[in-house]
Amino acid sequence: MDLTGKIIIAMPALGDPRFAHSVVLICAHSEDGAMGLIVNKPMDDLTFAELLTHLNIPQAPAGRDIRVHFGGPVERGRGFVLHSPDFTSGGATMEIPGGYAMTATLDILEALARGQGPARAVLALGYAGWGPGQLEAEIRRNDWLTGDISDDLVFSPDNAGKWALALKGLGIEPLTLSATAGRA
Repeated sequence: MDLTGKIIIAMPALGDPRFAHSVVLICAHSEDGAMGLIVNKPMDDLTFAELLTHLNIPQAPAGRDIRVHFGGPVERGRGFVLHSPDFTSGGATMEIPGGYAMTATLDILEALARGQGPARAVLALGYAGWGPGQLEAEIRRNDWLTGDISDDLVFSPDNAGKWALALKGLGIEPLTLSATAGRA
């Protein structure tokens, strides 16, 4: 089961507080493991302008302002821009099924600072990573539900509503979920 381009949605009983109510876009998944970005946890203590200043990237008056998110607990100092497929940075842009792309090089930040770059973009610091078989085991343990991605789940400014929106996309009313898991 290849989950590349799918979302995983944290179940209420998931024990790791870093992933509570998370919606994660799986960017890569293979027998070697998985890598994804949390798309609904904005960082309140860092703005895009502050990040550009820290990186010595000048922001033009027409420069874009995108939201900075907590992408996951691995390599939190590394940035990943999840974006629409209308921007590529040579071999540094990874296509993600469903009409998305991810770039982790400075040129995309420079383009956004100039008011250019992809039409839609979200910046994530850090990522979520799983070793071989780990994500599959967590799914079997009922830590995650899987579903299809949509632009609203990636690019909507309503981060607080994305978890419920993802569940409703599966036909699940969030209030009906139990924090205890079981098997029949």
